[in-house]
Amino acid sequence: MFIAMNRFKVTPGQEAEFERIWRERKSYLNTMPGFIEFHLLKGPKKEDHSLYSSHTTWATKQDFENWTNSEGFRAAHARAGEHKPAVPMYLGHPEFEGFEPVLTERKGDKAA
Repeated sequence: MFIAMNRFKVTPGQEAEFERIWRERKSYLNTMPGFIEFHLLKGPKKEDHSLYSSHTTWATKQDFENWTNSEGFRAAHARAGEHKPAVPMYLGHPEFEGFEPVLTERKGDKAA
């Protein structure tokens, strides 16, 4: 399994528009081998931003890398620069983080 996350620091007052853009996008994720699930997560609100994270789970790191090199990825991100509100939507660029599990525990697993 591989988990890919991008953290976004969204400018106060831009949260609804940020969420609308994600809700209305065409992601193409379901067309990709190895794609398991996607979440858009809303985190804590700070004085200067609201924290969001996009979170995708893949069967393997290679499946994720194949996604980033695919036509679907390019199509899904083609309009990313079109949204230019009067107030900037983000503080800085999204921050990517990729994770490979070293330990997994599921409900129903017996205690060791």
